[in-house]
Amino acid sequence: MAVRMLMVCALATLVCRVWSSAEPHHSEKELHPQVLHPWRSRGKGLIRVKRDWIIPPIRVSENSKQIPEDLVQIKSDKIFTGEVIYKLEGQGVDQEPKNLFEIDDKTGVIRSKQPLDREKYSNFTLKAFALSPSGERLENPTTIEILVLDQNDNRPVFIERPFVGTVSEFSVPGTSVMTVTATDADDPMTENAVLSYSIIDQESIPPNAITKIMFGINNKTGAIYTRDVGLDREVVKEFRLKLQVADMGGMGLTSEGVAIIHVSDINNHAPQFSPDSYNMTAVENRNDYELGRVNVTDRDDTGTKNWKARYFISNDYRGNFAVRTDPITNQGVLTVVKPLDYEAQSEYHLVLSVENLNPPSSKASRLTLSSATVTVIVVNENEAPRFREEPIQIEVLESVKPGTLLKNNIAFDPDNSDLRYEISRDPESWLDINRDTGDITAKRKFNMRSPHVKNSIYTAAVKVIDAGGVSATATLAITLKETNDFPPQVFPLTGFVCRGGSRSRKGLLLTAVDEDLPPQAAPFLFQIPDDLSANWTITQVNDTHAMLQPLVDLEFRDYAVMVQVSDSGSPALSAEAQVNVTVCLCDSFRDCKSEAGAILGSSVGINFIALIIIAASTALLLLLLLLAVALTACGRRHHIKKGTGLLIGESEDDIRDNVFNYDEQGGGEEDENAFNIDLLWNPHDAPPTPGSFYPGSGIPPRGKQPLRKDAPHNLPSPTYPRRPPADPTDIEDYINDGLEAADHDPNVPPYDTALIYDYEGDGSLAGSLSSIASGSSDGDQDYDYLNDWGPRFKKLANMYDLR
Repeated sequence: MAVRMLMVCALATLVCRVWSSAEPHHSEKELHPQVLHPWRSRGKGLIRVKRDWIIPPIRVSENSKQIPEDLVQIKSDKIFTGEVIYKLEGQGVDQEPKNLFEIDDKTGVIRSKQPLDREKYSNFTLKAFALSPSGERLENPTTIEILVLDQNDNRPVFIERPFVGTVSEFSVPGTSVMTVTATDADDPMTENAVLSYSIIDQESIPPNAITKIMFGINNKTGAIYTRDVGLDREVVKEFRLKLQVADMGGMGLTSEGVAIIHVSDINNHAPQFSPDSYNMTAVENRNDYELGRVNVTDRDDTGTKNWKARYFISNDYRGNFAVRTDPITNQGVLTVVKPLDYEAQSEYHLVLSVENLNPPSSKASRLTLSSATVTVIVVNENEAPRFREEPIQIEVLESVKPGTLLKNNIAFDPDNSDLRYEISRDPESWLDINRDTGDITAKRKFNMRSPHVKNSIYTAAVKVIDAGGVSATATLAITLKETNDFPPQVFPLTGFVCRGGSRSRKGLLLTAVDEDLPPQAAPFLFQIPDDLSANWTITQVNDTHAMLQPLVDLEFRDYAVMVQVSDSGSPALSAEAQVNVTVCLCDSFRDCKSEAGAILGSSVGINFIALIIIAASTALLLLLLLLAVALTACGRRHHIKKGTGLLIGESEDDIRDNVFNYDEQGGGEEDENAFNIDLLWNPHDAPPTPGSFYPGSGIPPRGKQPLRKDAPHNLPSPTYPRRPPADPTDIEDYINDGLEAADHDPNVPPYDTALIYDYEGDGSLAGSLSSIASGSSDGDQDYDYLNDWGPRFKKLANMYDLR
């Protein structure tokens, strides 16, 4: 029967009528709502009675097909003279999601405009208003809550596609494998989201390897477990399960999924050699090479630690062999780690065993280890000779006699062949070796001071060769022991001793030099022979020094003192040396004074004033001598006439224009112009003859030149060129012409004659002035200032290589 529900609600003064969404609507004339009168009259006015009404939520089913659908009607019980307008606000009206609800502004009926989806919006909160036509709020707003009722419109969905799990082989029934899970978007508080799990199919890989049902599932939790025995990875690798999940406790909508279960391996099989015996060949005297490989089989999962093998050699007591595992093939690789000796052992019988990296599983039956035998045959080869020690140590005195045996029996040949010996390195040629026996002897004495002796060790090399031509080389380390070969020598052999003062401060410090090395050298013993020790004594200062001192005050002069020094060698060697000692007066720094100082310091001699007079007189004589020499040089000056010299070109930068004479003492008008520096002669003068002047100076000689015997005397000389050419490039021809004329001049001395220039005769009253300029030479002079005089002095600077 159709039933219509009318709910009158008062919040403030609003009246609501609610129709069930599942009932048909009737016209408003058929409604007889219960009208509440919250206000009553008291006297002339109206009194409002305040009441609080709770409006229950309006429940609306999702996915409704009755669109539009009336949900609720609101009315105001307040009497107005004018029209009342109803408005609605909130989510679903003017807020997102918009346009889901509307209100009739005249009747106050609220309707849904679109089907609702609970999975998107499960409830809505709206506010209703009663307004006057002018927009004045007549009542306080009323809150309306709308709840969307769930329908089973969503299927459950598995969260993984597929599910993957693992279970060990030989697992017992009830072993948990994994848990599958599904979700449902419907209301979890309803039956629409109550899920139920089941396995609807099972497939083994390889196919049909196992036909019985091996797994079960908890229909509420989705936990998958084993339900039977017989899981063997060697039989079946994995299972593929088809799953189903249904809502409403298994009676509603359904979905399907897949679960893949891998059967994992356990170590229930031991590796087995295949075959169990091997023959291999090894070459002697070689190591670190592969000898051969052994094979094993294992039924466990390939590549896992249950399959990988570890090999052992049980009877290799000398450690000549080693075995390792090839990580790819799982083979055992047998190698030689120590060289084999055919002469010592020509055949080996090795026993190999094998096991897995992982220990056997407790679920497996007792496993037995597999073993194999490997026979190794050693092949003989021509081995190199071997030295009995390397390096060969020899200790010998440096003064060993030639022919002394230093070392024998130094090498042997493993193949017992004849050997041949030779010295391959001996930088000092001190050694000799017997070609057949290898006996090493000294060829001559050793010398500790050789540059090839380092830290008293002399290094050489010996080579041995067998009959097959195979050789070996060893180092000879010869340790030389020092012998006392050289006596010590006194040093220094000259010195001075201060006279006067305390005895502890006067004396000559002596030491000794010994070419020998310790312990054949220091400490030294210094002595004075008894017959010479009357005036002198020597005192030992330390192991290497002694002090030579006079016993009495001696006169100022030189003394020769014989000193004997001995070393500490065995036997000790000694030597005598004459030490020349000067006894003198010393200053405060213990330095020997000059002879004048010694005279002044003594009580005998002239006084100081007389010495000053002598020194001043000597200085005055030297000054007068230098003045006389300078005046003589001025009187002999030669002046060159003006003109164009050989080296003068057409350039305006003639260096003669920039050299002026100062303080010239005569010479007349010829000196008023620039000084002429012609190097040969002035072409306006008579041509000079070779030997008649200094080369390049124009100064005539004062002595006589020797005459040539191969030519008549007083023959006319050839004509010499008078003027240089204007073109500087013809200067070479000009000089060559003059040279050729001089070569044919009968008045020129022979070529091998020493020419005499500026000879001044014998017995000059003036002393030699060579010492005046002896302290320097042209090479010592600094002509750099010529570079600062400008371009006109460039030619002169070039003559002194100033660049």
